Amino acid sequence: MSSRIEKTFKELKLKGKSAFIPYITAGDPDIGLSQKILNALPRGGADIIEIGMPFSDPMADGPAIQQSSLRALSNGQDMKRTLSMVKEFRIQNDHTPIILMGYYNPILQFGTENFLKECNLMEIDG
Repeated sequence: MSSRIEKTFKELKLKGKSAFIPYITAGDPDIGLSQKILNALPRGGADIIEIGMPFSDPMADGPAIQQSSLRALSNGQDMKRTLSMVKEFRIQNDHTPIILMGYYNPILQFGTENFLKECNLMEIDG
């Protein structure tokens, strides 16, 4: 059985197209609007969606992602809410691949085993 990511790339290759993979930081600019943006991305042409897991010290990222993480955290975004965003998204969309991006620190704090279990339940693809 092929993954959603693999299936998406195969379909795009057959059409001679490149993938559009937008990135958003979960919870930025606020939790409600972030969910609306996530839900709307496939209608805007997203083939795969990358969601940033906010972290308090995103030193390896540029200023835009650093600032978006800090805004999200100041609005109460955490790992549980990030995973809940995907759960809400999956209610209406079970075919667009979701990839989480971030640092290991929030995963470690959430609990690695718990994180992997939740990712499986929320049907996160990478």
